[in-house]
Amino acid sequence: MSKYPWKTTLAVSVLVASTVYAFAQMPSNGPRGTQGQMSDNGAMAHMHQMMRDGGMMSRMHQMMQGQGGMQSGASTTPTMPGQGAFGAIQEIVQILESDPKTDWSKVNIEALRQHLIDMNEVTLHAVAVQRNLDNGIEIAVTGDGRTADAIKRMVPAHAGALREIGWNAKTEELPNGVELTVLASETQPLTKLTALGFMGIMVQGSHHQLHHLMMAKGQFTH
Repeated sequence: MSKYPWKTTLAVSVLVASTVYAFAQMPSNGPRGTQGQMSDNGAMAHMHQMMRDGGMMSRMHQMMQGQGGMQSGASTTPTMPGQGAFGAIQEIVQILESDPKTDWSKVNIEALRQHLIDMNEVTLHAVAVQRNLDNGIEIAVTGDGRTADAIKRMVPAHAGALREIGWNAKTEELPNGVELTVLASETQPLTKLTALGFMGIMVQGSHHQLHHLMMAKGQFTH
């Protein structure tokens, strides 16, 4: 891929073309014969000389430098944490450090880390089998080992949070997970529930981030 964006390339092409045309239109002192050809040849030689002397090349360079300057305006300090859970913990720690009322004797960052591991297990490793009901959906969320444990911790807690914001949700424990049932309503029609599925329902509400902060403060354990 070219170092310079297409707009710069186009501008340089137009500049060269217009310069060639301008020299081609220079009047000669005689008819379009040998003298005219010599005049044209002289014009082209003059243009080449100007390019060698740096006139046109300088203008091209300035245009390219202008584009490069815009590109080089990006910050030279990295800002991405590189990993989502790492970034979430970093954000919480920064909030705690900026709050003079933080009681460090109660702070539990490890509890937050374990919760984020649960989130990873449920999001990426849980098996969700959805069954459509006449008035809602039923989802069997299952897994093995740590995934099953994470499901049993997270899904019932989230169903409770959903009920607090008006959703008709309930859970029933399975040997290796949880069965989540969500019934349709005027605000959550069946077509929407069917489209959202397990993870679409799990991300509902704005309590997750606040829950993380309260967990880090030692106010929740899961």
